[in-house]
Amino acid sequence: MACDLCKLLEAPGAALIWGDRQLSVVAVDEAEYPGFTRVVWNAHVKEMTDLSPAERSRVMELVWAVESAQRAVMAPEKINLASFGNMTPHVHWHVIPRYVGDAHFPNPTWAVTQRSSAPEVLAARRALLPALHAAIIERLKA
Repeated sequence: MACDLCKLLEAPGAALIWGDRQLSVVAVDEAEYPGFTRVVWNAHVKEMTDLSPAERSRVMELVWAVESAQRAVMAPEKINLASFGNMTPHVHWHVIPRYVGDAHFPNPTWAVTQRSSAPEVLAARRALLPALHAAIIERLKA
């Protein structure tokens, strides 16, 4: 069975923000959640404990860099961090900026929708994406 994340990383025009031989930082096209980002271990590895301690630390350093950039640029109420892999058993982390008025708050993004997000609010958040991506890249250069 082909891995969805492997296919995504190999696709022409993938929403790659930053990458090296080990890791990729990818913008997720989720209409209700501008700024939603994934940090993906490039090699097909199922669990974090399949990685060496140094590799696990590196993954988390990238997750924290993305979180830091989201907080600085997007000014969310909260950042959700998640690593599931039930449907795609490939090490990756979801980094999701959350807002009190978002479609699911305070519940998880996969829960029942609580409200509609205002189009102008979503448009304003989407307008921040170039600055967010630049901030992520800047943090990963450091």
